[in-house]
This record gives sequence, C-alpha cells and structure tokens, in this order.
Amino acid sequence: MLSSSYKDLSGVPDFISKEYRKKESKYCLCIPVINEGEKIKKELIRAKKAGVNKVVDIIICDGDSSDGSLDDDLLLELQVNTVLVKKSYGKQGAQLRMGFYWCLNRGYEGIITIDGNNKDSIEDVYKFVQKLEEGYDFVQGSRFIKGGKAINTPISRLLSVKLIHAPIISLTAGKKFTDTTNNFRAYSKKYLIDKRVFPLRDIFVSYELLAYLSVRASQLGMKVCEIPVTRKYPKKGKTPTKISFFKGNWELFKVLVNNLFGKYKVKG
Repeated sequence: MLSSSYKDLSGVPDFISKEYRKKESKYCLCIPVINEGEKIKKELIRAKKAGVNKVVDIIICDGDSSDGSLDDDLLLELQVNTVLVKKSYGKQGAQLRMGFYWCLNRGYEGIITIDGNNKDSIEDVYKFVQKLEEGYDFVQGSRFIKGGKAINTPISRLLSVKLIHAPIISLTAGKKFTDTTNNFRAYSKKYLIDKRVFPLRDIFVSYELLAYLSVRASQLGMKVCEIPVTRKYPKKGKTPTKISFFKGNWELFKVLVNNLFGKYKVKG
C-alpha cells in the first residue's frame, strides 16, 4: 500500500491517500462516505459481485470516519483501489473536491459518483461508463424516468424532489432534470477541468457543488442526459441520509436559490 499526504493545495482540503492498487481503468467511481458502517460494506459487496471493479477503479472519499467501517484488509478484499481521507474542514463538497483533484491528477477521463449508504443500484455503473464513452459531459441518474425505480421513497423526500428541488435545478440549468438530489452521476474530464466550471473552490463546502455541477454543463452547452437507475430506501427504520429534516433541508433550499442567482459561477 502506498500512502501519501496532501496539504496546502488551493481549493482542496488536506487529505491523505492510501493506494492499494495502481490505476487500472479509464474511469473511476468516487464514493463519499462518513461513518456508513455496514451500509458501505454491503454496497461494496454488491459492487464486487457485479464486477464493478472491472470497468472502473473504486475510490473511497472518506470524511475521516471513526466507526471502523473502512478496514484496510476488508477494502482490499472488496476490490477497492484507493481510499482518500479528508483531514480538514468541510462536508460532502470538500470530499468531492478532494476526490476530483486526486482523480484528475491520476489521469482519469471521467468520474462517476455514488453515495455510500447502499441506496443506489451500483450495478448500473456500466451505464455511466457507456455514456461517458459516447461523449456525454454530465450524466444524471434518475429513478423517475422510464426504466428507473423509486422503491420505498419517503413521501417527504418524494415531494421535495418533485415540487422543489428538480423544478429549481431545471430552471437554473435551462434543461429538465427529474432526480436532482441523486448523487449517482458522471462527469467528464472535459467538464471538470473547464475554466468556466472550476470546481476546486473553497465555496463548495457541503451541498453547493452538487447543485452547481447539476446545472453548469447545460448552461455551457455541453452534452448532458439522464439515465435510469434504482434508488431503494429501507422499508423500516431511519432513512439513510445526512440531511436533517429542518436545518438540512433549509440549508439545501438556500443553496438552490444561490445557485439560481449564479452565486457559484466563476467570477470574471
């Protein structure tokens, strides 16, 4: 295992990398996690069974988990390529900036992302690879288009996506999107390195980067699409999410409004 430390990089949080394998694929799958426990283990087991590691390199973007869920031996067994561990301020946006920086510098031609809470159909990764190969710059996974499946979706989440989040993102992008809170998506290298996009900025701390990247490709006339995926919530128990009902949703709404009015666009 090769370990490296990264500090004092503009727009990138301090982090360490643990490389179990060399670069093996043209594309990679970034999975942001923080204390996901058994959920990330189950997701990676599904990925191994589906042969996901044969089409992409699996990169874990860890927010410095403390629950012991990312044991080195386990990750090696489950075909994880590399773990990146964030060591400074920031939430999901910082984890993604860390992942984007490292993966682009490693030479990947496109980056696929998926949540690490075992809700999404990780078996569908090959669909995103196919779209990247076809020249798409932004590919959004959707459970709400033909072929997609929304299973056990909490009614509050369903209404917020369909009545608030998706309409505002679609208005901002100038293109209709249906499942805009879904982090199962893909970005081309061309999109992420475009100077008019520039995702490696400290302004992206939590959910800002997802909202921004949902719309910027369409605004710039790049090639975008949605593809069908499955998102399955458990029938019982706590909904697997890091967004609290009141504070989290209010913060998310403010991000949508800021995005609508161009707050996150590159200045000058």
